[in-house]
Amino acid sequence: MKLRDSLTLAFNTARSNKLRTGITVAIIAFGIMALIGIVTAITAMNQSLTDSFSVMGANSFTIMYRDVNIQLGGGGGTVKTTNGRRRRKKSNMDKPFTYEEAKLFKERYNFPARVSISLNYRNVIVSKGSIQSNPNVTLIGIDENYLLLSGYTLSSGRNLTPIDVQSGGNLCIIGSSVAKKLFPQHPDKALDQSIKVAGIKYRVVGILKDKGSSSFMNADNVVFTSYNNLRRLFPVGRSSFSIGVYVNDINLMEAAISEAKGTLRPIRKLRFDEDNNFYFLQSNSISEAFINSLSSVAGAAALIGLITLFSAAIGLMNIMLVAVNERTREIGLVKAIGGRASSIKAQFLFESVIISLMGAAFGIVLGILVGNIVGIFLETPFVIPWGWVITGVVTCTIVGLAAGIYPAMKAAKLDPIVALRYE
Repeated sequence: MKLRDSLTLAFNTARSNKLRTGITVAIIAFGIMALIGIVTAITAMNQSLTDSFSVMGANSFTIMYRDVNIQLGGGGGTVKTTNGRRRRKKSNMDKPFTYEEAKLFKERYNFPARVSISLNYRNVIVSKGSIQSNPNVTLIGIDENYLLLSGYTLSSGRNLTPIDVQSGGNLCIIGSSVAKKLFPQHPDKALDQSIKVAGIKYRVVGILKDKGSSSFMNADNVVFTSYNNLRRLFPVGRSSFSIGVYVNDINLMEAAISEAKGTLRPIRKLRFDEDNNFYFLQSNSISEAFINSLSSVAGAAALIGLITLFSAAIGLMNIMLVAVNERTREIGLVKAIGGRASSIKAQFLFESVIISLMGAAFGIVLGILVGNIVGIFLETPFVIPWGWVITGVVTCTIVGLAAGIYPAMKAAKLDPIVALRYE
């Protein structure tokens, strides 16, 4: 019996036992779907997180007055920080950056880099005549270096100048989403127009290019004015200033952070034996922390898939043993007319692998579809985790071989005379 004949016979046998084959395929498909589906969803989440927290440029870092913490679980008061350490929550250690401290740092920082200071306010309503936005437009006070540091590019108009920042005039730069909302027909005509931000009239001096958005952040739904304007017109209270640094050469990033640390410690009036009460955040720090926290979920998905596949392997082996018993006379006839034991063994192994791979195919397709449903809500591109897809195919092939090898050996060892007399 040729190899092609063994394959054809194995496929026809699997197809003829629809119920038995279908149940086994469904069990295997469920395990693969659980694995591929969760991994695909995590991949989509990782992509969305990376897009969300890549607002800063690759050559930049931000100095914050408190660490960015990710709460894992509900107890203990212990949080995991972005740099992998753990510390206790101590609100009295959180000392916001004042305007004077931020300004001093910008003046004293002696490194081939550009420093930006900014002040976040909150979400506001932006309007033009009868058209107004939802109360979800982020208002930020910036200086002349902020756009460079944050990776924004102007599509038209100009940036704020140091004189604009110093004077604190009612000038603003708007994101592309705001321009499209207020000027739906011709967003580019927003330039030099007057709009109202939280009820206060501003003149638009710049429009930003699309930066993109994700489920976690819309980087285009923003209005920028000078931080002095924000301090003058809005109740910012004791809000902390953010300090950003754009390094000219990415290879000097570590040196730039060390220099920033040495510059900021005396400004913050820290003694030599006191720990820093400020933190450095690079563009990928938060996303990496979230992504690392999701690795346990991927591990759980792999465990679920393996347990299901183990159960499927036992079920597949039982089905193949039943098949051997049902086809004992057929096996005896094949051996009686000269069929070799290796051909019979190959037929049963092929049948087991075919059933297993059918389960893998259905499970992979369903898993990718289920995982990308999450991606649709996160507004990420279609994701196919090719590495895990290949792993799933290889694993199911191994499962099929492992489940079929004992029944195949049992069938190959049957005595043809005994097999022909079997009822």
